[in-house]
Amino acid sequence: MIEIELDGQKVEIAEGSMIMHAADKAGTYIPHFCYHKKLSIAANCRMCLVDVEKAPKPMPACATPVTKGMIVRTKSDKALKAQQSVMEFLLINHPLDCPICDQGGECQLQDLAVGYGASSSRYQEEKRVVAHKDVGPLVSMEEMSRCIHCTRCVRFGQEVAGVMELGMIHRGEHSEITTVLGDTVDSELSGNMIDLCPVGALTSKPFRYQARTWELSRRKSVSPHDSSGANLIVQVKANKVMRVLPLENEAINECWLADRDRFSYEALNEDERLTQPMLKQGGQWKPVDWQTALEYVANGLKQIKAEHGAQSIGALVSPHSTIEEIYLAAALVRGLGSENIDYRLRNAQFPSAQGVRWLGTSIASLSQLQGALVVGSNLRKDHPLFALRVRAAVRKGASVSVINDAANDWAMPIAASLITPAANWAQALADVAAAVAEQTGGTAPAQGQATQAARAIAKTLQNGERKAILLGNAAAHHANASSLLALANWIGAQTGATVGYLTEAANTVGAQLAGATPGAGGFNAGQMLGGSLKAAILLNNEPEFDSAAGRAAVAAMSKAQMVVSLSPFKANMAFCDVLLPIAPFTETPGTFVNAEGRVQSFHAVVKPLGDTRPGWKVLRVLANLLGLPGFDYESARDVLVAARGAQDADAAQVQGDKLSNATHATHAAIDLSATAGQPASAAIYQLDGIVRRAPSLQLTADARMSMSTAEVTA
Repeated sequence: MIEIELDGQKVEIAEGSMIMHAADKAGTYIPHFCYHKKLSIAANCRMCLVDVEKAPKPMPACATPVTKGMIVRTKSDKALKAQQSVMEFLLINHPLDCPICDQGGECQLQDLAVGYGASSSRYQEEKRVVAHKDVGPLVSMEEMSRCIHCTRCVRFGQEVAGVMELGMIHRGEHSEITTVLGDTVDSELSGNMIDLCPVGALTSKPFRYQARTWELSRRKSVSPHDSSGANLIVQVKANKVMRVLPLENEAINECWLADRDRFSYEALNEDERLTQPMLKQGGQWKPVDWQTALEYVANGLKQIKAEHGAQSIGALVSPHSTIEEIYLAAALVRGLGSENIDYRLRNAQFPSAQGVRWLGTSIASLSQLQGALVVGSNLRKDHPLFALRVRAAVRKGASVSVINDAANDWAMPIAASLITPAANWAQALADVAAAVAEQTGGTAPAQGQATQAARAIAKTLQNGERKAILLGNAAAHHANASSLLALANWIGAQTGATVGYLTEAANTVGAQLAGATPGAGGFNAGQMLGGSLKAAILLNNEPEFDSAAGRAAVAAMSKAQMVVSLSPFKANMAFCDVLLPIAPFTETPGTFVNAEGRVQSFHAVVKPLGDTRPGWKVLRVLANLLGLPGFDYESARDVLVAARGAQDADAAQVQGDKLSNATHATHAAIDLSATAGQPASAAIYQLDGIVRRAPSLQLTADARMSMSTAEVTA
């Protein structure tokens, strides 16, 4: 540690740190534009010039290393005059368009110009103008004349997103930030460039000219999409979600958001929203009141139970639903005497689990990995925020290897890869196990060959102490999922690597905790989607798009006597009899449990749209109409207490003894035979109903690519 003097205050800071770091530690603000704690130091803007004793001229605080005994003054005349001069240069070419700029009210340049800018400009010449650029449906570069060339967006692409989509061309007053070749910005993390821009050069295209920042209320929430559980700030005006931004949480999403989390809010305001209950009568959909709809459902379930038995009734629940909704759906079905409840809609195999499947480590630890093997995942598109952390680990020297059916671009160096059809993944893992056994002198659990590729993968798990084997969505949904897990567990035990599932949805872990798997004699999701039900309750899902059955699910559901859809959208209309409008995550309180077992509860941020009701309330009232005991909950909190137990209700982390990736499979039970069929895995912007209905996301290159792939597959 080194001690320096900063504005008369003694500050101890690690050797190699910059003056800016010391100022942050001391709580002293130094004006800046290009510096950002998550990006490399560029020293472009010079706004952070400070007075360093014995230095002949002001020095940039972000790029000047501390030295023992250094004396720094951030508010001396020398420092202030330097900062004011830099501000004058920055404003020379800046357009005077604050009244119509989307950044108005949250603009760093605007704020600092008040303190460091002059009341008038000495510059009389014509201001420069930068041509507009169209870089896609999410990021607007219409006003690049505002750009001050801090290069935060460029550095973010290089260092965090892993793709240098923006760069600076030309010199002097001709300098400009551009995609160079006129390409679009297609990164799945591109929206973070908007947050990083300290002026109004990069703005949100969907939010453009929608509201002023001071008109918006800010409320906390949690993303309902992938399993990272990203923390959100949802901004609201007139009971309408207008914008979504990241809420900084170092343990989960740091200060970043995936575009899927940031822009999916558009779907919440679309015409496809279901705003009142509807019944199908004579082949026509007719709106009805809640009492009529729920009585129709209750009477239908009673009749089907009487005629065909409780075993003919089942519920398919989405892992994007809250714990409260999933728990009550399971309790309702079991109250009727059935064990047909499942959240594993995309699975091909349904083994009984010894515990709750989870990531196997903390999300934050992914940034510190020294070696990793990812099986059955397009990591960058399936879990953008996890990929961001793994990419950070690779930048520090980690070795990442892959077993997958396609060589996807993860925007990071891959140390070793084994690209083979999904049917052969078990054999591929057995080969890696053989290579590990060769290195450790152990006995592999299954017959494999230590091929060159297998040895290269095994090598990535031999170095360092922090290692992980991560099973992706396709591995979890695989027809031979239990063998993949058994082999991964053996390799992990031999190499000291943790073993875990990346887990698909916001509440995959929570669905397991809520008991959304069939009990003794109950049908699993595959059987229910195969047409084994007379009455089906669909909670927040569309089987055609959210299940392994795909289009076949439509025909199977059509055979049922009654299908009830609880959804925020006009979904499943081809085969449903009743549509019940339930609230999306922004209109209901609830709880999600992310991949690491972190429990995150949230409140509604806007009132339910139209006659929409929170899903937990709909299920509670339906159970009351069915005469089921124990459904007297008065709040979502009461349901959470019932689902988790009174002692665990407030625990922010699921107890470790409940989280387990252990498997019943013995070495003899490991099946290496090739399986039929491709594992079901959703594309980045097809993951759930909200994302599928977000217009801007569906215009992206990733969405177009997934649609064309789906057409070819069909």
